[in-house]
Amino acid sequence: MAKYSDIKGFTVQTLSTDTVASQFAGGSWASGGDLNTARSAITGAGTQTAGLGFGGYGPDSPPPGYESLTEEYNGTSWSENGDMNAAKLSLGGAGPQTAALAIGGQTAPGAVTGATEKYDGSSWTETGDLSTARYQLSGAGTQTAGLAFGGATPSVSNSTEEFGGSTWTSGNNLNTARRYMAGFGIQTAALAVAGAEPSNSTLVEQYNGSSWTEIAEVNTARRELSGSGTTTSGLVFAGGPPATGKTEAWDGTSWTEVADLGTARYRGAGAGPAPSEASLAFGGTAGGRVGNTEEWTAPATFNQITLGQLYYNSTSNTFKETVKSIPSGTFASGGALNRSRYTTGVCGVSTAAICAGGDFYVGPPNSPSDRSNVLTESYDGTSWTEVGDMNNDIQGVFSMAGSQSAGITNGASDSPKTYIETWNGSAWSNAPDLNTSKQERCQAAQGSSTASLIVGGHPTVAIVEQFDGSSWTEIADLNTGRAGGRNAGTTSAQIFFGGYNPSAPNGDAKNESWNGTSWTEVGDLPVGRHNHTGLGGQTQCVTTQGNGPNSLGAPNPTGPNSSKAINFWDGTSWSSDADDAPYKARGAGGGGSATDGIVCGGISDPNFTLTTTIEWTVDASNKTITSS
Repeated sequence: MAKYSDIKGFTVQTLSTDTVASQFAGGSWASGGDLNTARSAITGAGTQTAGLGFGGYGPDSPPPGYESLTEEYNGTSWSENGDMNAAKLSLGGAGPQTAALAIGGQTAPGAVTGATEKYDGSSWTETGDLSTARYQLSGAGTQTAGLAFGGATPSVSNSTEEFGGSTWTSGNNLNTARRYMAGFGIQTAALAVAGAEPSNSTLVEQYNGSSWTEIAEVNTARRELSGSGTTTSGLVFAGGPPATGKTEAWDGTSWTEVADLGTARYRGAGAGPAPSEASLAFGGTAGGRVGNTEEWTAPATFNQITLGQLYYNSTSNTFKETVKSIPSGTFASGGALNRSRYTTGVCGVSTAAICAGGDFYVGPPNSPSDRSNVLTESYDGTSWTEVGDMNNDIQGVFSMAGSQSAGITNGASDSPKTYIETWNGSAWSNAPDLNTSKQERCQAAQGSSTASLIVGGHPTVAIVEQFDGSSWTEIADLNTGRAGGRNAGTTSAQIFFGGYNPSAPNGDAKNESWNGTSWTEVGDLPVGRHNHTGLGGQTQCVTTQGNGPNSLGAPNPTGPNSSKAINFWDGTSWSSDADDAPYKARGAGGGGSATDGIVCGGISDPNFTLTTTIEWTVDASNKTITSS
């Protein structure tokens, strides 16, 4: 047998970790072209191939000075372009390369400004000032819809302001005043990460266009860090002091440590709207001021777990092969719900989830007088605990998005409803209603508490609505209207699969992919199903349970009413049926990722509601290759 070294033209990717389960795990930093002028306290905007760096603190020799210098990056090298009207450092930045904002900053020791400048790709123009002058602040959004938050005046500030293209208006303040944060996103969906208050912080807050909410914290406390991305796919890196190269990836639910920067630094800048694919880190302090630029890339082949994938582990200095894949994951029994129920809403992961609403048929431990409609239970990886009830009598939730600490659900009942409620980790609040009422447990939700999609519903509608944290907007319809289907992913990248409609009353196999603008039919399920579960995202998904073929609600004379089948989506196609889940039910609730999820409840044959909980995990282990 030939040795791998003898195979000509063979390319092996280098990883610093064996954790191939993460969409970011294959990502790494590589050297890019250096800035022409090394600077710290520099600000960035744009993307990896069209980046912008402006302002900052000048080089070590001659003595450092405040900079108005602007440089543009083309993916290979930096070139100098039109200077800002005023030299400044520690300012906020936002927007693309040809339409950027420079916000506030410090113009001299002890001199803080609220000035704002617009860049058009060649020159800067002064526009409306901030209401509160400050530096060490963060920016997000665009030139016509910008966001400025935090900073120092010189005291630490929690102020938030929104830019409409010419003037700033006050928004709701951060919950915790901070400076030197990483900030990224858009005006109505932004993140404020870590910073100083005055000590280094791990706090993360998310803005929905009207208020800030505390969400999962980063693993490493730090200030003067950089970031890029969106509220569902972000990257933060660097920080200090002391200088660090630590990088953490955000998937909309949790933070994961990934490959470090090659050069540890703080007071640098970042750029890039798609961190799972491409981000930029440049400038900063690493002993002295640096011009170093690094580019983050995540190879597409590592956006999924792929059996037999070859790579080089740079940490252990070993050549390895993946020997586990998503289909090799397992379901394990978890703690039973306190109340049996079906068509319940579930979100979270195997160790931290909530289950809300639902309905029941008589069966242990229920009595005819029991109702599960408003009941919420919280899971800690071992047992369920009853927590705050929902506000509305919601029979048949079935749809929930978010996490254990920040969820959203759409209510439904025996008659059409538009109920929406959000969960903050301890209580439910009524939220803006859907535009179109939908009956029963037949619509599907996916995303976060401030950015989600609700898809389809009963009667078999094709309507899709998107939530931005404050209101619902109808967007492009499905190609095929369905009720009782499931979805997985984010507001800009998801799939919707299964369900039923008049042409497929016993279960539709259709699968549609959403790119943020339109729906496209992609690979069908092996068999039609409805009232099933969905764990994962657009390129990795697991589904189980639900009504099997040739069944619709009532006992099926030709086969089982509910299914134990597990199907796996790899971004292109679904695996064939494997009827091997630990239990079978229809109307079970499910949530989590393709590698860490939870399924619970449902109704069995005959009609008994269940308390069963199973936890889905993938052991992404690897094999070290030591010979040919």
